Amino acid sequence: MFIDKVQIDVKAGDGGNGIVSFRHEKFIDKGGPDGGDGGHGGSVIFKASRNQNTLASFRYQRLLTAEPGQPGSKRRKHGKNGTDLVVEVPVGTVLSDTDGEVLADLQEDGQTVVIAKGGRGGFGNAHFVSSTRQAPRIAEKGEPGDQFQLTAELKMIADVGLVGLPNAGKSTLLASVSNARPEIANYPFTTLKPNLGMVPIDEEATLLFADIPGLIEGASQGKGLGDEFLRHVERTAVLLHLIDSYNEDLIKAYTTIQEELRAYKVDLTERPQIIALNKIDGLDDEIIEDRIKELRTVVPEGTEIHAISAQSKKNLPQLLYAIKAIVMAERSRLEEETEPEAGLPVLRMQKPESWHLQKQDHLFLITGPKIERFARRTDFASEEGLGRLRDIMKKMGIQHELMRQGIEPGDRIVIGAAGEFEY
Repeated sequence: MFIDKVQIDVKAGDGGNGIVSFRHEKFIDKGGPDGGDGGHGGSVIFKASRNQNTLASFRYQRLLTAEPGQPGSKRRKHGKNGTDLVVEVPVGTVLSDTDGEVLADLQEDGQTVVIAKGGRGGFGNAHFVSSTRQAPRIAEKGEPGDQFQLTAELKMIADVGLVGLPNAGKSTLLASVSNARPEIANYPFTTLKPNLGMVPIDEEATLLFADIPGLIEGASQGKGLGDEFLRHVERTAVLLHLIDSYNEDLIKAYTTIQEELRAYKVDLTERPQIIALNKIDGLDDEIIEDRIKELRTVVPEGTEIHAISAQSKKNLPQLLYAIKAIVMAERSRLEEETEPEAGLPVLRMQKPESWHLQKQDHLFLITGPKIERFARRTDFASEEGLGRLRDIMKKMGIQHELMRQGIEPGDRIVIGAAGEFEY
């Protein structure tokens, strides 16, 4: 089954906890703290692979979890780091969050991206030894790994996208010019999933063709096969629009597809196009010429129209060379657009991490990435751990602001979603 859009829950590994431990060996008095740090949690990494062609592997596995880090141990032993989870997806997969923001666009074979970062391991008490604190009983908890839901959407990266009404001959053309073997039959919607085929043009170029299932009027609103497969022509350099030469209304056949391409969320009519009048076997040259003239009345000026037969391969070489010329020109244009501009790099000042304090009766809510990160690593059941958190709040100026706003003993302090304690 062809699956090209799935929702996935990803969970990176949590960091391991640091521990409180003191060296205990015979004949060694006051060995000192030796609690080791926790291991870092594994990350969830997505990797583009040409060995994958569908997202079907996520149909029954919607939760991807990396290995957590192990806790530290005595004798300053560092906990084992969690193993990263590497997830292979097809080239052309776009990953986005629930708000639709694109997190990664994997367009090259072997390209990797860390989607969910594992949590850092907590420090053991051996980490906090200093000249003034020689026997600390402080250990941090490991940070939680990133966890969220994302959408994986496959958008095929092809040079040429075949579009047209059902039974226009797209699958037949693909089978004629490549080694692809799509299902071909004399009824609408034979092709239920996109098919790819490598088409050798000459010694210089081999192009990737994508056969998109037939569209009908209203496809961009979900009719027929809907817009489920229109996403696969978003990346194509050229659209090859096939029209059945035996169609009674050629103009309607042409405009129906163009309107659906235009109504899609990205105006696909802006892509370079070539029109192919297919199935010309059995038609006189005069009739073919008349039908081409009929199409000329609605086709934009400069758009090439070719009369071909995908079945008998008549005029296919001329069509393929015309496609190659447009694809090469489009590639050159894209390379020029993406070429980096020379000049000095722009350096921007980084904003310091800030915090925000909000008072609600006898409750003080503190938010901010830095203080929340320290709070997540704090063991609120440990008085020494809370003491260290208070020292951090004092250095950041939070303690001063709490006093300025009139905090009193017994009031509660809440730090984000990390935890709360009594003042």
